[in-house]
Amino acid sequence: MRHLTDTHAHTVASTHAYSTVEEYFQAAADKGLQLFSITDHGPEMPDSPHPWHFGNMRVLPRIRYGVAMLKGIEANILPAEHRPLDVNATLMSFMDFGIASFHEPVFPPSDRKTHTQAMIAAMETGLIQILGHPGNPNYPINIEEVVRAARDNNVLIEINNSSFVSSRLGSEPYCIEILETVQALDWKVALSSDSHVHYTVGDVDVALGKIESIGFPDDNIVTLNARRLIEFLGEHGKPVARELSDWLDELEVPDILEL
Repeated sequence: MRHLTDTHAHTVASTHAYSTVEEYFQAAADKGLQLFSITDHGPEMPDSPHPWHFGNMRVLPRIRYGVAMLKGIEANILPAEHRPLDVNATLMSFMDFGIASFHEPVFPPSDRKTHTQAMIAAMETGLIQILGHPGNPNYPINIEEVVRAARDNNVLIEINNSSFVSSRLGSEPYCIEILETVQALDWKVALSSDSHVHYTVGDVDVALGKIESIGFPDDNIVTLNARRLIEFLGEHGKPVARELSDWLDELEVPDILEL
């Protein structure tokens, strides 16, 4: 089974990342990806781009070297005394999709109840489509409550490859439990690299191996190919679904069962 998209990557616009949009396009094409996404950090992250950066992403090409790019943002989940996210409807109107994640510089770790309520509140805004790296051991959650809320709000649970190999050490047992809960509740996931350099765009092999090890159904991996992902964004009323409809029709989507 091949995984042909990536929904989570950072550019030099987030200054702790190291690659340009063009480098990502080239790397994605070299790796045979159908689609990748740029999701630089939301405004409350200390090294995030200015909000104008996101509004001006319209100047970027949609398709290059036969590969499509989605224009997204990794929004920050905020503590309860603030609004749920550091993005609003105006900013998100420029985006193809949004991820919502905890980050220590923005949301100091607290307790299970607080984290769970904050995650659910973020999903209930209707502003985001993916819940980012929820297996972070610094943010314990009530997994079943979060997955049920994700299903109720049509938000994908991210299985983040970097959580197994380089970031948020100690995530693996929590990610596995999340996967098992998603499977038990018949919900859906997004696999991503969380690349901070173009060399790793599309690298989800470790996450994919964990999914296969528990017998997680292929049909519930929304990011397996571009068509599934774009059709999911269409369910959220995202204009990109119409914009890429002709490209999808021309795209040769391999039979995943034969790969």
